[in-house]
Amino acid sequence: MTTTAEWIQGARPRTLPAAASPVLVGTGAALQVDGFALVPALLALGVALALQIGVNYANDYSDGVRGTDLDRVGPLRLTASGTAPARQVKGAAFGAFGVAALLGLGIVLITGHWWLLAVGVVCILAAWYYTGGRRPYGYSGLGEVGVFVFFGLVATVGTTYVQADEVPWTAWVGAVGIGLIACAILMVNNIRDIPTDVVAGKRTLAVRLGDAQARRAYTSMLGLPIVLAAVCAAEAPWSLLTLLLLAPAALLSVTVLAGARGRALVPVLAGTGFFELGYGVLLGLGLAL
Repeated sequence: MTTTAEWIQGARPRTLPAAASPVLVGTGAALQVDGFALVPALLALGVALALQIGVNYANDYSDGVRGTDLDRVGPLRLTASGTAPARQVKGAAFGAFGVAALLGLGIVLITGHWWLLAVGVVCILAAWYYTGGRRPYGYSGLGEVGVFVFFGLVATVGTTYVQADEVPWTAWVGAVGIGLIACAILMVNNIRDIPTDVVAGKRTLAVRLGDAQARRAYTSMLGLPIVLAAVCAAEAPWSLLTLLLLAPAALLSVTVLAGARGRALVPVLAGTGFFELGYGVLLGLGLAL
């Protein structure tokens, strides 16, 4: 029987900063235009966390039944390891998506923007078909596109909109920054998995770019968001707080560019998640101030 600790590990809690960070930036942008609303903000956070957990379980299930997780480094894979039956992991994924849907419905009822239901449906479909279905787009090198759009633009701008009913340009710039860092998390994960993904026929962007180019792309995905935050300083000078992240960005980049592989990239993956959380906190605070 699968233990609670194993289910928690299978949910990959280290990826949750990628869900919280866009909500922090989006809420900061709402505060910037005096549009902060606590309940929609909390509901947006709940939706983002539930979707992230759902994506993690869905990936675990889909990769497990395809056999692409049989020889992986990193967090526990419930399906591939046999720790939990595939049907239970699939059920956990759709359970998380259901929670996200209910919380999203709460946002719709509060704001009165019923068209957001369509956005929610698209988000859930994108989460499932990342590695699910007959032709998962994550297997074709489009995973970063999905992450950028849904865990960057939609999550950040959506959080601002449901609170303030408007979206300042700083929210869009911050959304791009958040989206790039979320892509960096996926990129370093896929750099680690290049050897096994090639064997399994999984053509991620890292596989398509090749090891060296993928590592350079990762460093760009950390550096550009800091530049974008500096652009926001034209409207919100406290956005320059994100310059505090230059040192962590350099440390993570040097480790990746130096050729760290396998288990040596696991701390980098966790560090990139915390980097995104730091970016969300500092840029969100900068916009709010």
